[in-house]
Amino acid sequence: MFDDIKPHLIELRKRLAISVASLIVMFFVMFYFHEIILAWMVEPLNVALAEVGKKSVHAADGMVTTSQVGGAFFVALKVSFFAAIIGALPIILAQIWMFIAPALYANEKKMIIPFILGGTTMFGVGVLFAYYIVTPFGFDFLITFGSFKFTPLINIEDYVGFFTKIMFGFGIAFELPIFAYFLALLGMIDDRMMRDFFKYAVIIIFIVAALLTPPDVLTQLLMAGPLIILYGFSILIVRLVNPAPPLEEEDEEDDNESKEDSEVNRLQESKQD
Repeated sequence: MFDDIKPHLIELRKRLAISVASLIVMFFVMFYFHEIILAWMVEPLNVALAEVGKKSVHAADGMVTTSQVGGAFFVALKVSFFAAIIGALPIILAQIWMFIAPALYANEKKMIIPFILGGTTMFGVGVLFAYYIVTPFGFDFLITFGSFKFTPLINIEDYVGFFTKIMFGFGIAFELPIFAYFLALLGMIDDRMMRDFFKYAVIIIFIVAALLTPPDVLTQLLMAGPLIILYGFSILIVRLVNPAPPLEEEDEEDDNESKEDSEVNRLQESKQD
């Protein structure tokens, strides 16, 4: 049994090694630009802190602080790693496709370029949606709430971890139409399966939104709403790629299969007699 899976393990190790190597290279590249990337990440926070001074004349403007001796260095590492994953994403997606390619038909193997471009684009769209739509509303509400009594002192280490979690959450969530398309292309799912799973998907979406967003209803809805829309859009994509057969045809196929089974059983019984 081990001999059968050994080639797959060797191939998996190769793909993982290439992915990790690309991630390491991108990390050093992004570390050189970490100050620019950090400024981009902190911009929504600075805007929200500026609103504190406008909405409350009695409270001081908020501040971004660090509570660790090497806080700035560790933040630079986190920022660089976050940017490195995004930068190396095309290579990582290519390695995923190459790993599953041996199990595909020749025409399916040619879909590697659409898979890489589509996956990278949708991840970027998810990150930009979170940055320009979700975080301004979420940070404005969370930081300015109660600022007339308290001066917000935001820990930069906590903020960067919180920010990257939201970005990755939306980036991965926006991959749903891409993965649905290719799963349908491989015949693994159809539109009826996705429609039947919709009520469970809504529950899962709200659970994921609650885990990845701040504990306020507005931000959770800003994540859950687009995800539900993306799920509905994925159903349309799957319907175009691999539509489910009409129920009448399925019933006829089931009847034919039952007839064939009964005929086989009858022949076996006659042979035994």
